[in-house]
Amino acid sequence: MRGVFTSSWLLQITMFLLHLLLFMNKSQGSPISGSKYSLSITTKVDVFPSDISPSTQPQPFIPLLAPSPLIPFTNNSVPKLSGLCSLNFSAAQHIMTQTATDCWTSFAPYLANVVCCPQFDAMLVTLIGQSSKYSGVLALNTTHAKHCLSDVHKVLVSQGATEDLNNICSIHSSNLTEGSCPVAFVDEFESIVDTSRLLTACRKIDPVNECCDQVCQNAINYAARKISLNDMSNSNGNHSLPRKTALVNDCKNIVLRWLAGKLNSSAANSVFRGLSNCNLNKVCPLVFPNISRIAKECGNQIRNQTSCCKATKNYVSYLQGQSFVTNLQALKCAVSLGEKLQKANVTKNIYDLCHISLKDFSLQVGSQESGCLLPSLPSDASFDRTSGIGFICDLNDNVVAPWTSTSYALQSSCNRTTKLPSLPTSTSSQNGKSTIIHTAVLIWTCFSTPILFHFQTDICKI
Repeated sequence: MRGVFTSSWLLQITMFLLHLLLFMNKSQGSPISGSKYSLSITTKVDVFPSDISPSTQPQPFIPLLAPSPLIPFTNNSVPKLSGLCSLNFSAAQHIMTQTATDCWTSFAPYLANVVCCPQFDAMLVTLIGQSSKYSGVLALNTTHAKHCLSDVHKVLVSQGATEDLNNICSIHSSNLTEGSCPVAFVDEFESIVDTSRLLTACRKIDPVNECCDQVCQNAINYAARKISLNDMSNSNGNHSLPRKTALVNDCKNIVLRWLAGKLNSSAANSVFRGLSNCNLNKVCPLVFPNISRIAKECGNQIRNQTSCCKATKNYVSYLQGQSFVTNLQALKCAVSLGEKLQKANVTKNIYDLCHISLKDFSLQVGSQESGCLLPSLPSDASFDRTSGIGFICDLNDNVVAPWTSTSYALQSSCNRTTKLPSLPTSTSSQNGKSTIIHTAVLIWTCFSTPILFHFQTDICKI
């Protein structure tokens, strides 16, 4: 029996080494071009109860390496496409790869608002815009839209993107059509719109100043309203406000696709990401559960500071479980929560009392449970052949959460005289390029390989 056991054991070890050598050999190629790595993530909270117990302790955000070392980590299968999509994927190959990286299987739900979905949107607009150079059309019909979205999804998933990408980003095939916009042909668009003015305003944007000056955004809005008037003339102007707003929004998509057809794919993607960050930084993406516990412990005259701060920090820990946020989003979140608390008779500045900073509103990472704020400028995940998927965030941004009115958050991001650490700045000496200065950064790199498995607590615990 001992001899049989030893032989079996040696056979298992041999098989493991063969799999390991095979994987190491395959991993020398480009993992993005067909590999798929599995990670499972343990988060702090999945639901937001109406009454949060202050005894609950926040847990760090830790990706766990789930698969057995003997399970293959790669999927080299080529996706089977419909053959009915006319979009030119090769014209946007680089940004499709970037989209797959930004929407990597395990990270997508937590980077959706800031990284994944803005990139996915920009990629779809760019794909249609680039294809319009040959088709002359700035939209897909309903049938082609279904096939194309399905094909795009298959390509991205084969490169590592999450299967649930369309649901996470709320993308439907109708997003690839003209919607309610009456103009879809390039020739018709160019006969209505001052294209020279539009291209001048949006050929290249400063992602810092554009959000405040809105040069490109105003040009896009003007063009969208102008082409939407074609529909007004056919319907005697009988539009309700909601329908008119939807009409203009659909026409904005047409304008963006036209721009994508006039710029190269990388330039178009950069412009669209900059514009999307202007919008996402305006609001707090977090959902606030019931604040009754904080109101009870911190309302009116605080009787017990320890209980108040425990309730406050416990509440914030639930917010942290939702997603990563940018520094400007954290600013909006702090102000929004402060307003809710003040309406619930919490008059004391509990942010200052309980040492709540902006980074406390984003996912906590690492053994020290430090908040990870993403930059307010567009940022992407990156792939490194050695360490895997990673992204940069600031772990040392100790800006105190403001206990004040909404006007503070609205003014601070565009007021040139207001100086907040870690907010982006732009200088003329850099030809309009934006820079972000971090006092400390973390590059999250967690790669599911047997070789790095024993380094889990050092590399993957963030």
